[in-house]
Amino acid sequence: MTSSTPEPPPSTVEGDAVDHLAVDRLAVDLRVALLRTARRLRSQKSVEDLTDGQLSVLAHLHVHGPRTPGELAEAEHVRPPSMTRTVAALAEAGYVERTGHPDDGRQVLVFPTTAGRTAVEETRARRSAWLHERLARLDDEERATLAAAARLLLEVVAE
Repeated sequence: MTSSTPEPPPSTVEGDAVDHLAVDRLAVDLRVALLRTARRLRSQKSVEDLTDGQLSVLAHLHVHGPRTPGELAEAEHVRPPSMTRTVAALAEAGYVERTGHPDDGRQVLVFPTTAGRTAVEETRARRSAWLHERLARLDDEERATLAAAARLLLEVVAE
């Protein structure tokens, strides 16, 4: 390492020295593996003309029930005008319907149609089947390693 690029000071995690280069390599390897896995899983959808964002909105409605476009925008971390366009596209395609809000006449509630619920359920089934097929190819020890990694990753993202 050159003198113009100082090495980061050693830090400790519960008293153990951290190997920053090893952590950097692990971070890159995990990022690449997670992105590729997520990309492959996203490709396993039941309706090709649905965008990932549209499918995410449908899945949210499927799990949480009817929501206003504002609530959906907040949940999906997008601006309200973007959500309005997404809801309009989903409604035009027959995946959601809008109805008046029972408590606020200025609002509408968005809920999935049968076609919307089916798209979510079939996509989930396809994604689960894709991952199940690949996990079944691993031996018990490899699956146990991935189970431990999954628990750790959930802890990492929960912070």
